[in-house]
Amino acid sequence: MKNILEVFLGILTAMGGFVEIGELVFTVNAGVKFGYKLLWMVVVGTVGIIVFGEMSGRIAAVSSQPVFYFIRQRAGYGAGLLTLIAANLASLLTCAAEIGGIAILLKLLFGGNYFLLAFLTLVFLLLVVWFLSFQAIERIFGLLGLLMLVFVAAAFWLGPDWTSMASGFIPSVPQLETTSDYFVYAYFAVALLSSIMLPYETYFYASGGIEDGWNPSAINQNRIIVIVGFSLGALLAVALMIIGALYFAPLLIEPQMPGTAAMAPAFLFGKWGLIIALLGMFFAFSGAAIENALTGAYNISQFFGWNWGKYRVPKDAPRFHLAWMIMFVLAALIIFTGVDPVEVVEYSIVFSIVILPLTYLPMLLAGRDTDYMGPYANGWLAGILGWAYFVLICIAALAAIPLLIITHGGKG
Repeated sequence: MKNILEVFLGILTAMGGFVEIGELVFTVNAGVKFGYKLLWMVVVGTVGIIVFGEMSGRIAAVSSQPVFYFIRQRAGYGAGLLTLIAANLASLLTCAAEIGGIAILLKLLFGGNYFLLAFLTLVFLLLVVWFLSFQAIERIFGLLGLLMLVFVAAAFWLGPDWTSMASGFIPSVPQLETTSDYFVYAYFAVALLSSIMLPYETYFYASGGIEDGWNPSAINQNRIIVIVGFSLGALLAVALMIIGALYFAPLLIEPQMPGTAAMAPAFLFGKWGLIIALLGMFFAFSGAAIENALTGAYNISQFFGWNWGKYRVPKDAPRFHLAWMIMFVLAALIIFTGVDPVEVVEYSIVFSIVILPLTYLPMLLAGRDTDYMGPYANGWLAGILGWAYFVLICIAALAAIPLLIITHGGKG
C-alpha cells in the first residue's frame, strides 16, 4: 500500500508540470490554432521528462543528494548560482500565476473581490504547507488533482477522428498560410517542450524522494512513479489539445482565462461537469503553487548547505521554512499588482527553457559516473536518450527568446 501511495508524488509532480494554469490555457490554444498537429511534441516532452525525472529520482535514491547539490558540484559556484537565481525566479513567477489562477476559480465559484480571494488563497496555502506533512500534501493534492480527468472524459465524448488524431503524433510541419504562422507554430512547439520539461519538476521530484526516505531499493518504484505520473499528465495534455481543436476552434474562441477551459465539461456533462472541472483545476493549481514554493526553498537550502525538508520541524530547519513562506508571500505580491497570471506563467515557461541545459547537464554527468553511482549508473538507453535530449533542449533554449519576441508571445 505504501508503494502505491508513493505514486502520488509522481502525480503531484506531473500535475504541476502538465496542467498548471499556463499549460492548461496554452495547450488548449495549441489545439485551437493547430488542431492535432502538435500532439507529437507532447510525446517528445513526456519521454524527455520521464528520462530526466527517473534519473533525478535514481540519483537521489542512491546518493540521498538532490539536484542542486550536483548543479553546484558539477557546474561550479558561478554557473550554479546563476542557475539558482534563474530557477527560483521561474518558480516564483509560476507560483504567482497559480495563486492568481486559484483566485480566478474561486471568483467563478463564489463571486467576490479578486484581490481578497488572492489573499485568502495565500493564507490557505501557507496553512496547508505549515500543518500538513509532505506525504499528506502529495497524496491529497495528487489524488484530488485526478478530478482533472473530467477533461479526458470530455475529449473522448467529443468523438475525435482517431485516424486524424493518430497522425498528429507523427512529427511534421503542417501547411500554413504565412511565414508568421510558421513562427507561431515553432513558438508553440518550443514552449510545449519547455512546459512539459520544466526544471522545477526534477528539483521537486528528487527532493520529494529524499523527503520520503528513498534508498537504492526504491529504484524500480521510482521508474514506475515517473512513468505513471508523467504519462497521466501527458494524457491530460492530449485531452486539452483535443478539446481546443473540437470544442473551442469551431466557436472561434482562444481561451485566455483558466475558467474558460471548464466550458467544455460544462457543455457536455452539465453542472456537475463544471463543478468537477473547477475543483480539479483548484487542486491542480494549488499543488503546482505548493510545488513551486517548496522547490524554491529546496533549491536555496540545498545550494547553500542549509538543513532542509518538510520532515524537519521549523526550529531544526528555520531558513528552509522561512524560504517557502517568503516564496508564497512574494508570489502573492506579484498578483496584487494586477498582472495577468496567464501572461506571467507563459513568460516563465519560455524563460525556464533557457536554464534547462544548466539543470540537466550536471544531472547527466552525475548519473553516468560509475565511481559515484556504482551499479546504478546510467545504462545505455538512459545515456543515449539523455544526451539526445540535452542537444534538443540546447537548440530549443537558443530559439525560445527570439521566437517569443518575433511572435509576440504566440499571438503572431
